[in-house]
Amino acid sequence: MKGKKMTDEILGKTLATRDDLKRMGITLSNTTLLRLEARGRFPRRVRIGGTTVAWLMSELSDWLTERDQERARTHYADY
Repeated sequence: MKGKKMTDEILGKTLATRDDLKRMGITLSNTTLLRLEARGRFPRRVRIGGTTVAWLMSELSDWLTERDQERARTHYADY
């Protein structure tokens, strides 16, 4: 269990850049991300300096887990 706690602590402090979002499959425009963040539907960004921003990896991981759970509950129409 100690290993998981250590991994969680590291993940909680790791930042994800815009390029990391793209590698994770999150290809939303900046405007869309800002709108989702304002509505509390996407993790809020952390301003690093100037115009450079990042997101906490732990929050992104939680958000992706929620999307996965939502997908399991939602039935999409068969085409």
